[in-house]
Amino acid sequence: MSGLCIIGLQWGDEAKGKLVDLLTAKQEVVVRYQGGANAGHTVVVGDQTYKLHHIPSGILNAEVLNVITGGVVLNPPTMLDEIQSLADRNIQVKRNLKISDRAHVVMPWHLAEDRALDRATQGDNNIGTTLRGIGPCYRDKVGRSYAIRLGDLYRPEFPERVREIVAVKQRVLAGIGDESEMASLNADEIIRQYQGYAEQLKDFVCDTNTLLLDAAEAGKKLLFEGAQGALLDIDHGTFPFVTSSNSSGLGVCAGSGVPPRWIDKVIGVAKCYSTRVGGGPFPTELHDEVGQNIRDVGKEYGTTTGRPRRCGWFDAVAVRYTSRLSGIDTLAMMMLDVLSCVDEINICTAYDIGGTVVKEFPSHAEDLKVVKPIYETLPGWKVDITEVRNYEDLPQQARDYLDRVSELVGRPVEIVSVGPDRAQTMFREL
Repeated sequence: MSGLCIIGLQWGDEAKGKLVDLLTAKQEVVVRYQGGANAGHTVVVGDQTYKLHHIPSGILNAEVLNVITGGVVLNPPTMLDEIQSLADRNIQVKRNLKISDRAHVVMPWHLAEDRALDRATQGDNNIGTTLRGIGPCYRDKVGRSYAIRLGDLYRPEFPERVREIVAVKQRVLAGIGDESEMASLNADEIIRQYQGYAEQLKDFVCDTNTLLLDAAEAGKKLLFEGAQGALLDIDHGTFPFVTSSNSSGLGVCAGSGVPPRWIDKVIGVAKCYSTRVGGGPFPTELHDEVGQNIRDVGKEYGTTTGRPRRCGWFDAVAVRYTSRLSGIDTLAMMMLDVLSCVDEINICTAYDIGGTVVKEFPSHAEDLKVVKPIYETLPGWKVDITEVRNYEDLPQQARDYLDRVSELVGRPVEIVSVGPDRAQTMFREL
């Protein structure tokens, strides 16, 4: 048995989906263990592009079982739309997709709360929610009293439970002062809709804890697919500008229900530059033509939201931190081809905080907001590398760049991507 984890090391959007899809052929089970429909994984196969939110990126391989565990918060209509969109492209998932009955369900009141609280929070205090109800759902999960899990939709007490929760949530929304959201919650309509969703999903629902533990003990090959990025980890990221789950490698076992003894290797995925969506500190952000050029060449617009991503130079301080935090063994450096558009390339090697040079990642967002990045400049290569298929054939300047990143982060570079297609990925012998 071998357990392989794929962890994003930045603020998400590192091209994890492409890597999971590529590695799936050697696996037997792909596991999505945290996050919700705020995740957006893009997989390109030939001239076909697939955008996945809930469903693991291994779904394009019909021989691999794809599992959504109890660490995920599930939006049933989004899940059903995704299943249908795959079916429309002749990808059937009934045989190789399983969903945990422990997964918490994003309900209409979570969406209403998300919208209401977002409107009430302005300026620098706005954390940049995707308005998909993820945070409120996780909040109720931790609060327990008003949480609904997928398995609850099949129980006889479900209708009464919805009525009780709707009554409470209407009072909450009234307290926020959002009467329109309060009025949008109709208990009977919610019951009817979600019982319908439950009926459509019932063939996928099972106890994934037992399924995965049985698979591990039987020697199956498991691949764990993270969502978002480690810098968005609720406990260890740039709080409060984070997601609502443990998106670093520390969340794998808690979210999946598979203990660490079954995990053999962890690959950290990073872009060769940095991006971020929404609010929050971003030390290496570029507000100039170079940043816009990287955005345009890299097509840096959110898979889930469509929002333009903020772009900047590679931050070795941050990626070293998340690599250590997540127990990374090797690095996958993605989208190297995008840097062909610049003459010189900067790497952030340290921070200046009030005149003090710091090489460790700050624990407080307010400190991170005021840091000045200290850069090391390397020459660019200014040639198209999208057709390169062997690492040794990359321009010397590109290899020097990757070697310097490896040295600063403290992990070897094993995988290099020079484009969105499966074929545009190189594996190095380490």
